[in-house]
Amino acid sequence: MAFEHVLPLVLFAAVATITPGGATALATASGAHFGFGRSVPLMTGIAAGLASMAAAAALGLGGMLLALPTLQLALKAIGTLYLLWLAWRIGRSGPPQMDKNLARPQSFIGGIWLLWYNPKGWAMTSGAAVSFAALAASPAELAVLLGTVFGVAAIVSLSLWCVAGQVLARRLTAVWQWRVLNMLLAFLLAASIIPMWLP
Repeated sequence: MAFEHVLPLVLFAAVATITPGGATALATASGAHFGFGRSVPLMTGIAAGLASMAAAAALGLGGMLLALPTLQLALKAIGTLYLLWLAWRIGRSGPPQMDKNLARPQSFIGGIWLLWYNPKGWAMTSGAAVSFAALAASPAELAVLLGTVFGVAAIVSLSLWCVAGQVLARRLTAVWQWRVLNMLLAFLLAASIIPMWLP
């Protein structure tokens, strides 16, 4: 398959993953508190979650989940509580050396969970599966293509956000600066819930 045929999908995935949201706020906070190396499990979990979500959407699971309003509501409620809990932990934390609430970074599984609960993510990946179905000869081939493109795009964009958090951490010298950063990241993470509840 020629790259020019896949380029629109690559651009779509790049824009979808680089724009600020819950995953990018969490990657930035993790980079600021734990550095790049200790944030790798979280970032790979988020990327794996998005890749598997895109693959599942290509195989039809996304459409089925979106067709069940009760399941969507349950996913929204559980996901909202999880993100609010994470935002609360980030907002209450101080500088890394003084931090007791964020003693370790989020895990690989936590990264996957962050993606799989989100009905907006299912809608986005299902839309991508429909829009780019012509790129593949079968649903299985489309699942591999979407999973690969979204997974790679996610790991690249999350790495950039994580490094941005690490750079910010080097520039912060006072406790109040950390408080402001943590509150801002907590607010962004909590605000990322709003689109999930919009029709």
